[in-house]
Amino acid sequence: MLVDPPIDKLVETVGNKYALVGLLGKRARMLMDKRHDYLEQEGVNPVSLAAREVCEGKVEGVEEG
Repeated sequence: MLVDPPIDKLVETVGNKYALVGLLGKRARMLMDKRHDYLEQEGVNPVSLAAREVCEGKVEGVEEG
């Protein structure tokens, strides 16, 4: 279960929960492709790392309106 960062804060950052799921999924896949060795070495879950990056503002979603 994703606890840190809180889901509510992530949804607020991205705009809505559907965009959040898409963004986290896309970023996690990218991390698995490009940084797989780092993730295994550090024992980091790619979805958790993607969520932290979104929360820190390193990854941004595109809001459609």
